[in-house]
Amino acid sequence: MTTIEGRLAEFGAEIDRHWVRYALLAWLVVAIFYFGGRWEQVQALGLGDTDDNMRLMQVRALLNGQPWYDLRNYRIDPPGGLDIHWSRIVDLPIAALILVLRPFLGTPEAERIACGIAPLLPLSIAFLGLGATVRRLVDPRAWPIAAALLVFACGATILMFAPDRIDHHGWQLAMLSLTVAGLCDPRGGRGGALVGAASAFSIAIGLEMLPFAAMAGAIITLQWIWDRGHRQRLMGYAASLGGGTALGYAAFGSYADMVMRCDALTPVYLTVMLAAGLLLFALAWIDPASRWVRLALAVAAGAVIAGGFVHLFPQCLGRPEQVSDELARNWLNNVREAKPIYAHPFAQAFPIVTFPLIGLLGTAIATKRAVDERASNVVGWAAVALFTLFACLMLLWQTRAGPGAQLLAVPGATALMWIAVPLMLGSGNVLVRVFGTFAVVLFASGAFSGLALPYLDQGDKPDRRTRIINIANNRCPRLAAMAPLDRYPAATTFTFVDLGPRLVVTTHHDAIAGPYHRNGDAILDVQHAFTGSPEQFRQIAAKHGATMLLVCPNLPESTIYRARNPNGFYGRLAQGESFPFLTPLPLPRNSPLRLFRINP
Repeated sequence: MTTIEGRLAEFGAEIDRHWVRYALLAWLVVAIFYFGGRWEQVQALGLGDTDDNMRLMQVRALLNGQPWYDLRNYRIDPPGGLDIHWSRIVDLPIAALILVLRPFLGTPEAERIACGIAPLLPLSIAFLGLGATVRRLVDPRAWPIAAALLVFACGATILMFAPDRIDHHGWQLAMLSLTVAGLCDPRGGRGGALVGAASAFSIAIGLEMLPFAAMAGAIITLQWIWDRGHRQRLMGYAASLGGGTALGYAAFGSYADMVMRCDALTPVYLTVMLAAGLLLFALAWIDPASRWVRLALAVAAGAVIAGGFVHLFPQCLGRPEQVSDELARNWLNNVREAKPIYAHPFAQAFPIVTFPLIGLLGTAIATKRAVDERASNVVGWAAVALFTLFACLMLLWQTRAGPGAQLLAVPGATALMWIAVPLMLGSGNVLVRVFGTFAVVLFASGAFSGLALPYLDQGDKPDRRTRIINIANNRCPRLAAMAPLDRYPAATTFTFVDLGPRLVVTTHHDAIAGPYHRNGDAILDVQHAFTGSPEQFRQIAAKHGATMLLVCPNLPESTIYRARNPNGFYGRLAQGESFPFLTPLPLPRNSPLRLFRINP
């Protein structure tokens, strides 16, 4: 063995032996890089999504003494407030960071720093979850490739861990990484318990990943049906799923979720998870010797759960949001992330779907190799292959599955590199060694999609109107634009639905609505006020006690109102018409906003 080969072997042994330490060190380096690179955004409290703003409001309410189980936001649609379908789980790390930093930095700066750091915390879990998976399936030394792919190849995924992305998606993706690690854990009881606990934790946060949790449970059940040796895995999964869900509901279920709602962990899904846990545990306990009997019992258990759901909770057979037809038509059906991947422009869809398909190819190849070699990890690869295929199919339902699909593609893409790169490097042709290796990395990482996009995309270039809308969408929510509103006494302010959460975070003013389905009546009121007559606007504003009007010309939501009724109140206001019940209020000369007092 040459000196270089010996040193490489020593290096491989070192990163294998202390992989957790080095994985966390790699995460720390990435976290510092991201935090430093977005320092200006952090200082500007650049919460780019309405959910991020609402999350900070929820944390503020908790720190200001609002009861643990009361998740209403009383700054939106006062005095009753806005009911939100979240839980307190994701509030905790943000609140803890604020409490630690506040004595040294003051509340405003502590909030900024906390919002920058908090989303990076679950990224450490994702590093460990994917690292454990590729160590078990690919090679104990392959985890650095998985970490690199997560950071550089999973564009939609890594954005969920970016500073100021304090909504709950990063934590759910972290739980998904633990789920896939548990599915391929050779120690069945431990792996099953990890899958069940991660699923319960994710469901307690929100129902967005419920299909992934259900698929994980189906895979574990299929493993047991095929091989009785997975009995302990199924028992561990069933016990942790049922117990974890019950604990999550008891600790984090809000007052509003004590009724039979369908959009959060309520008695509806608590009942389902407890029943599933009990039935699956019973099946594993009985553990019949015949594979066909195990299959029949599993099908019967599934039928009982599905039949019980239909009989006991028929209200949940439709949309879980349970909104009116008008609200679905005018708002919810138009949410971009809820549309299938093929309904999006090519420029947006291509980078999202490319890496999951590469990961699916990699898992298929690795699974075939494991079968041919009768490898011990064949069951793990089969589980990951099924999970990755499911994630790709989910994209045909909703684009919001993109981050999860990319994360699940990491093991397959890692295997593709681990198999193909040595083949290229072992070639006797120097061109193959150099350009072949480069081509493999370019393909397996999905980097070619970004390079090819400018040449393939011919129809998605924004026109002048779109550029104007994008400028308004960027300028209006900025802290620098919103802060001058505090020159005026606190008031309930009528504004766009998508601007409401940002208004209450950055100023002392209250808003009427936010883009949340439990706020449906207020959302419709805002829509009717802007698209109806001036007198209708005045009546609705008075109904909500609004004394100021705030608009941002060319904000995407405003263009919808103008398109629906050019002669409606907002259409006429945007054209420069004045109304006797509105008095313009001065703002800085370069402000993108327009503010009015609503006269009695």
